[in-house]
Amino acid sequence: MDNTFVVGMGEALWDVLPEGKKIGGAPANFAYHVSQFGLNSCVVSAVGDDKLGMEILDNFREKKLNCMIETVPYPTGTVQVELDAEGVPCYDIKEGVAWDNIPYTPALEGLARQTRSVCFGSLAQRSVVSRETINRFLSAMPDGEGQYKIFDVNLRQGFYTKEILCNSMRQCNILKINDEELVTISRMFGYPGIDLQDKCWILLAKYNLKMLILTCGVNGSYVFTPGEISFVETPKVEVADTVGAGDSFTATFVAAILLGKPVSEAHKLAVEVSAYVCTQNGAMPELPVYLKSRIK
Repeated sequence: MDNTFVVGMGEALWDVLPEGKKIGGAPANFAYHVSQFGLNSCVVSAVGDDKLGMEILDNFREKKLNCMIETVPYPTGTVQVELDAEGVPCYDIKEGVAWDNIPYTPALEGLARQTRSVCFGSLAQRSVVSRETINRFLSAMPDGEGQYKIFDVNLRQGFYTKEILCNSMRQCNILKINDEELVTISRMFGYPGIDLQDKCWILLAKYNLKMLILTCGVNGSYVFTPGEISFVETPKVEVADTVGAGDSFTATFVAAILLGKPVSEAHKLAVEVSAYVCTQNGAMPELPVYLKSRIK
């Protein structure tokens, strides 16, 4: 597996929190946690030719995170984050920024051909440039057994359309969605009124998915595959903040599957890692050895 990559693709930005700025964006969170399990990961994005952009690149270097990040003539992305009383984030995501303009380059095509698994979302597809780059990357990836294209739905501030969601579900073979997003999508797609599990089975069949991951916050999480369903309760922990917890879940699950673990075991570990990340500040805490060693 040494010559293959697990890629997080899309937004690279600063989350500007009440206590200061933290590096953010699902792709970096995903790639960082994948790398903690010893797999080759890579972040694909773009930053501006500015101080914030340089700081992102320095930060990734410090974390020894592989990246293919172009510098483009747009400002580096920022997000104003306010936390509510429960520590749940509300976002104000700036538009017209570097990660809206990720170019498709020969180097990126070369990476796509060496990619075993990619995670992409809906937010990074709000602009046509990055959307086309993501689609071309997905098309250039090898197909076959053990190739995973994970669409991690992230409905933010209305930065999504039915067309983008449909296309992404057609392109992926693993769909990750939370209960609130599932309700929104069901309304858009015209199947309200049936229970969440039935909605998941409908999506799994309609888009011919290998797996559908449904997270329901404190109410646990599910992994649906054509033959089975795995449910794991959410552990009760002292929450510092929930930023990046979902990305750590996805990363852990994918890493475990790639390293040959069965779905139920991958699911349990993903829940434990995600719960641990909730107890830490920020999206990229170092994981303790007892978690990392579970799938080495």
